Amino acid sequence: MSERPFLQVVRGDATPEDIAALVAVLTARARAAEAARATPPRRRSAWADHSRRLRRPLPHGPGTWRTSALP
Repeated sequence: MSERPFLQVVRGDATPEDIAALVAVLTARARAAEAARATPPRRRSAWADHSRRLRRPLPHGPGTWRTSALP
């Protein structure tokens, strides 16, 4: 069974160092992607949530000016 090469130089004259650098980059990228999938995403603390600082929209209607100062 003949195996096809994983990488093939289509144009230009790649040196063995060029191909080694390309393989190193592709391997590092694949390992980083595997590591990102393996670790579960960290939950963000409610204390660090910046949306808490945003003001909620104020309701419209009679007497709402009194409640506009309430949290």
